[in-house]
Order: sequence, then structure tokens, then C-alpha cells
Amino acid sequence: MIPAQFNAKEVEQKWYDYWMKNDYFTSKPDHRTPYTIVIPPPNVTGVLHMGHMLNNTIQDVLIRRARLKGFNACWVPGTDHASIATEAKVVAKLKEEGINKNDLTREEFLKHAWEWTDKYGGTILEQLKQLGCSCDWSRTKFTMDDDMSASVIHSFVDLYNKGLIYRGYRMVNWDPEAKTTLSDEEVIFEERQGKLYFIKYKIEGSEDFLTVATTRPETIFGDTAICINPNDERFAHLKGKSAIIPICGRVIPIIEDEYVDVEFGTGCLKVTPAHDTNDKTLGDKHNLEIIDIFNEDATLNSFGLHYQGKDRFVVREEIAKELETIGALAKTETHLNKVGTSERTKAVIEPRLSDQWFLKMEDLVKPAIKAVLESDEIKLYPSRFNNTYAHWLNNIRDWNISRQLWWGQQIPAYYFGDGKEDFVVAENIEKAVELAKVRTGNAQLQASDLKQDADALDTWFSSWLWPMAVFGGVLNPENEDFKYYYPTNDLVTGPDILFFWVARMIIAGYEYAGEKPFSNVYLTGLVRDSQGRKMSKQLGNSPEPLGLIEKFGADGVRVGLLLSSSAGNDILFDEELCNQGKGFSNKIWNAFKLIKGWEVADIAQPESSKVAIEWYEAKLQQTLAEIEDNFDKYRLSDALMAIYKLVWDDFCSWFLEMIKPGYQQPIDRKTFEKAIEMLEANLKLLHPFMPFLTEEIWHHIAERTPEQALIVGEWPKAKAFDEKLITDFDFATEVISGIRTIRKDKNIPFKDAMELKVVNNEKASTYFDSVIQKLGNLTTLEYVADKVDGALSYRVKSNEYFIPITGNIDVEAEVAKLTEELNYTKGFLRSVQGKLSNEKFVAGAPEQVIANERKKEADALAKIATLEQSLASLK
Repeated sequence: MIPAQFNAKEVEQKWYDYWMKNDYFTSKPDHRTPYTIVIPPPNVTGVLHMGHMLNNTIQDVLIRRARLKGFNACWVPGTDHASIATEAKVVAKLKEEGINKNDLTREEFLKHAWEWTDKYGGTILEQLKQLGCSCDWSRTKFTMDDDMSASVIHSFVDLYNKGLIYRGYRMVNWDPEAKTTLSDEEVIFEERQGKLYFIKYKIEGSEDFLTVATTRPETIFGDTAICINPNDERFAHLKGKSAIIPICGRVIPIIEDEYVDVEFGTGCLKVTPAHDTNDKTLGDKHNLEIIDIFNEDATLNSFGLHYQGKDRFVVREEIAKELETIGALAKTETHLNKVGTSERTKAVIEPRLSDQWFLKMEDLVKPAIKAVLESDEIKLYPSRFNNTYAHWLNNIRDWNISRQLWWGQQIPAYYFGDGKEDFVVAENIEKAVELAKVRTGNAQLQASDLKQDADALDTWFSSWLWPMAVFGGVLNPENEDFKYYYPTNDLVTGPDILFFWVARMIIAGYEYAGEKPFSNVYLTGLVRDSQGRKMSKQLGNSPEPLGLIEKFGADGVRVGLLLSSSAGNDILFDEELCNQGKGFSNKIWNAFKLIKGWEVADIAQPESSKVAIEWYEAKLQQTLAEIEDNFDKYRLSDALMAIYKLVWDDFCSWFLEMIKPGYQQPIDRKTFEKAIEMLEANLKLLHPFMPFLTEEIWHHIAERTPEQALIVGEWPKAKAFDEKLITDFDFATEVISGIRTIRKDKNIPFKDAMELKVVNNEKASTYFDSVIQKLGNLTTLEYVADKVDGALSYRVKSNEYFIPITGNIDVEAEVAKLTEELNYTKGFLRSVQGKLSNEKFVAGAPEQVIANERKKEADALAKIATLEQSLASLK
């Protein structure tokens, strides 16, 4: 019994359970060609959002199509430990419980972190199942799995031994909220309205002063010099003198350097080497003292005097007021400034000097540049992102890979002394002890004598190994899985992590495997709301994905997302798109019910049905070629739209009408079987996009064994087809539309059969005449040499079609109506021709405007000819 309506909720759970039970998603190496995708691992503590929905729907479309095309499809799922985000969540949870992280040992904290991960870690992967994602769940990986962590540590040790990893005291980007350093790429610069403070520094031994402009008055406590340009005559009298910092009264030298821009601000620069990268360079050059005035949470330390313990932004205004009170603030001005913020916590970054671990990138990056920008070995879709990729890689700096966090892979450096160089790097404590014995010459050294570096590695240093590590390729590159599945085929991700992740995976692939990690990178756009705004909880414009699935069905949501999503372009999401997807599901379901509702008999096949089948087979092949081309170019939205039009317009609106039996009449068996065959071909094309609906209909059509399920069916094969069939049918549809227009305009019911006489000036094919007769309900279709008097008429190109008038039509009223329309059209034509005869208009108007006017003229002339002919036939 076929249900009257398609029930997405019941169907989705039923078929996902069936697919899982029969292991359709599981992949093992065999004789087939592999098709492999690795999921961009979402944060382990994350939940499904609209970006995930889009990204994973695209991946599922690609993997399901590959499965249908006979590839050994393998989609590896997993999650990322997300050091900063996860540690922040765990710290917040502990705080709610009255526990301070600093009161815990590392082991105690990690126990809480693992409990958090075990509780929330699988949420997003379970949600992906509701979307229909056909991942090989048996291969699910987590970046903190033992083997994954071992791969990361192995990589660190290897790169260190190659001389590519080093420890250095550098100015870094400090996130005072997460209390960790960040790489340059994790800093987002935002334009913010601030103030420029003009502070007066008294000249030592004088009543004179000089004025310095700064956006950060709180940093005066870290000043160790005032710098002037040696060529600036305004300050020649200050050379060799010293200045006194207001409030703290500390004396600092006035130095000279051409680095100072004489045009900016006051021409004097306060130098704070501990809190500005450029100032640090000046400080090194002039051997200046370095004074760090901040605690790790960006509150002022003891150098801040009576402001100690206060937040940097709080004291900014307080210090300004004190400066004003003591006469040291000359003025303030509004100032637009670029402020670095943390990509993760959104906190304002604080430049800070710190001992950190760095990876040298200059040589590592070269194969990755060549692969994308020179050899085309890896292709980005759309290709415009090549410019972004080139900018990042050609301007790359050494990567700061250490983080002041506990959640993550702990850096495998072991200290055996008090000096900065008193350490060894090893994959475990046992190896570290042996190395330390050699370094120290102390054969009695034990594990208890060593102390491991407290820092963890940057999360991206883990995930850049993802396509290799998930197959064990870092630790054991000769294993069967790695040799079979690597390199993978396609990567689907967002352009926002093109450098963070994509470029780094390419770098790692060439460094460790000697080849690319994937061949194609499909870069999706951002999902925005219908007003173009980025979705956020604050704006309340981000729909709950599982709520959408509940309302529109997974297939409906998938279609809604993909219909408006082209590679690299942001999509303006509207729930109506999902409703359109739901409507498409219902259309297909009703078409299936219509076919299955027909009585089948062993009778002769009508000519119209034979012709219809030939046409639809050709149309299917034409659309298949279009779909394949779109997939090759990663235009999935266009591929879906081609299938949408094929099914909605060609199959449902035309094909089924052409073969539909008369009222309470049976359909011939030959046509019915072909209709089922065409429906099945449609279902195969639709399955990657709408897996649940298509599998449900597939099993309603016939009883199928697990081996015959649609998910492991066969993608339609390309065959030669007659394009003339398609163009001839397009002409026939215009003829049919003309008949239907006359019926509608003249209120002639379809049950009333009519005659049609044709003047075939176009020498149009007569192949579809049987279809025209059926869909127009014509008693006869006759070709004549000349126009027919006393008939309604219309044109298709130069062909003339006449329908003799029946007694139901008021000829006088029809003549009056046509005369009125003819006069209006002639007036419109005069207006257009008036414009085109105006030399000034033609000379000054854009080319497209002129082209539009000429088209209006041609359309009006054609319409006048048709109206005049219709009037002549009625008189």
C-alpha cells in the first residue's frame, strides 16, 4: 500500500537504519578505484549549524554519486579537539562548580576535559546522520585519539631533528582571555573608532617638554625611550637629552632613528619594546630596557603602580584623567585604528614577548606553492581563490606552534637543567632520558630528573596531518589503507580556513608523503540570511538546523540549501528555499503515485507514447551530459537545477501527460514499463541530493534485496542521442501552448475536440503530430497550403495555425478585442520607432539599451502580423 503523502520523518529513520544495518557506508580496500573524502573535522564540543549543513550536504552528494558510479567510496568522519574553544568551555564549567583551573594539576584538569568531551563530543556527528550523511562511521577519528596524538608528536620530533622547529624569544600575539599565544593567521584585524592621546613628557633638567601621540596611554609605564628622527630640525635641541615619563617619573633617553615618520602625529615616538613589534625592533637596535607591564590576563602588574590589578581598558580612561589633572595631557582626538582580535575568543590581542616554539616555513611552503599556482596539480574551485592562496603563501612567516594550554598534545621537549637550551626532544620520556644522558654525560639520569614542556601544540599542527593520519600514514606509511586511499580526491571546506588548514595540509602532504593530500578543493560560501547578514545567535537570524529538518524533511533542506549555493559564493538563505525542496519531494511522490495507479493491459502502444519515450530518453541523455559537466566543474547547484527541471518540467509536466491513458482507460504494458524505467533513471540522478525520498520510492516500485538498494545502484550510463528530437519537441510544445492559450482565452473546454490546420512555412517536423493531437485534444491535424478563413489563428515562428470557429465563439466580440489589441500594439511600435529614429538618442544611449529597443520593435512587428492575420481570418 502506497501512502497518500510522503512522510519524511518516518522514511528518514527507516532508511538510515537500513543503510547502517547493511554496511553500505563502510569501505575497505579492494579491486575498485577509491573515491575518498575526509571531513573537515568540526569542533568536538560543537553542534550543527547552517555552515555545517551546507558543507556536509555537498560532501554527501559527492560521496553518494561516487558510490553510484562504482567507486569504492570512503568518507572519513571525525572531530577536532579545538584546544582554545574546548579548554575555555571546560574552564567555564569548572568556574560554575567553584573550581579554579590554577588550583588543579594538569592531570586533574585533563580528567575534567575528557569527561566534557565524552559527554558532548559525539553530538554533532549524530546530528549529521539526521541530515543523511553517509560517512564510514567505523573510521571515525578524533584528533586526540592515541594514534592521532602519536602522529602529531612524531611529526614534531621529525621536524625538530630536521632543524625546522626551534625555540625562540619573540614578540607574539597574546590572547588575554584564553591566556595563550596565537599565530599571526589567528588574528583578525578590525577597524575601530578610538582616541589619539597627546601626552607631554617633561625634558629632564628643563621646564620644556615634548609631546607624543599614542592610542594606548596605559603603556607609558613600559616606555624605555622617546625616539626622534635625526633629520627633524624641530627636535635638534633634544639630541642626547632625556625625558621624564609622567605619573611614574621614570627617566628615559631620547634616541634618534630614521624609522620615525616626521609627518605622523607629533614627530616623536614613545618606544615600548615589550608591547609593540616595531618598538621591539627599535629596542634591540638601541639596546633599550624591556619592561613588561601586563599580567597574562592583560591587567597591569606592579609597574602600573596604583593601577596594578586593573584591566587595560579600564585604566586607559583613568590614566587619561590623571594625565589631564597633572597637566600632562595636551589634547585627545578621535582616531580610526586597526585592532587585532582573537579569531577564537574575539578578545583584543596584546603583543607580548615570550619564549615559544616556531616552525620554519620558508622552504616547507615551496611545494605547496608549486602544486596550486604552477603545476595545477591541486585545483581550487572557484579559481579566484588562487590569489588569496598566493598572497598567504608568498608572504608566509614562521609558524608559532606552541600554546599555553593543557588540552592538546603536550610539546615533547624535556628539560634537564635551568638553561633555555637544556632540553631534548623525544617521542616519549624513555627516549628523552637516553638523549639527556648523552647530552649531560650523566649515565645516572632518571625520568624524575626531567620536566616536560608545559605547553600544548597549536590545534592546526594536529589537523594539518588529518588526511594522512586518519589512515595511519604518518606512523606507518606502508600500511594498506594509506597506500589505497591516499591521496584523497575532494576536499569541501570554507574559504575562511584556506590558509589555516587547506594550505597547511598541502604543505604536510608533500613533506611527509611526497605528494598532494587531495586533487580538488571545493570552497563553499558563507550561509547568510535573506538580508545578506552573517548568521549569529545575537541577531537571532540563524535557524536551528534540526528544526528545519523536522519541518521540511532532510531532503527538502538539502535541496533548499543546494539550489542557491554555488562554489565560493555566499548563499542568502531563506526558509522558503527549504519549502521549495519539500514541494519538489511532494511533486516526485505524486508523480510516482500517478504511474503506480494506472491499470496495465496488454494492448497496442499508441504512437504518441512511442514518440514520447524516444523524446524523453534523448532529453534524459542531454541532461545527463549537462549534469556530468557541472559536476566536473564543481557546479553542484547547476547540476541539481538541471535535474530539477528534468524531473519537474520534462518528466512530470510533459512526459507523464503524453503517456497518460484516457479516463478510466488502461495503459499499455510497453509504455508502463518504459515509464518505470525512466522514473528509476530519474531516481538515480536525484539520489545524491535526495537520498531518503528516492530510496523509499525505489523500494515501492519493486521488492529489492539489499544488493539491489538504490544507494548501491548504478549511475545512468551516457549514450548517444538525437538532438533533433529535442529541438523538434521544443517546437511542438509551442504549438501545444498555442492551442491551450486559445482554449483558455475563448473558454473552450478540453473535452471539446477541435480541428487544427497548419501552413507549414517552417517545414517543421511532423514527428510529434500524434503528441500535439493528444495534448491538444484534436480531432484532426491537417497541413494546408494557405490560410483558413473563419478561424482562430496563431503563429509559431513562420508557421501558421488555424482552428476553425465553432458555434461557441462570439465572432464580433473577438474582432473587437483583436482590433483594440492591434491598435495598442501599433501605438507602442510608433513610440519605439520614434526613439530609434532619434539620432541623438541612438548616439548617446548605451549599446544594450539600443539592443533592447530593437527587440521591442521586432516583437511588436511580429505581434501586429499575427493580429492582422487573425482578424483577416475572422472577416
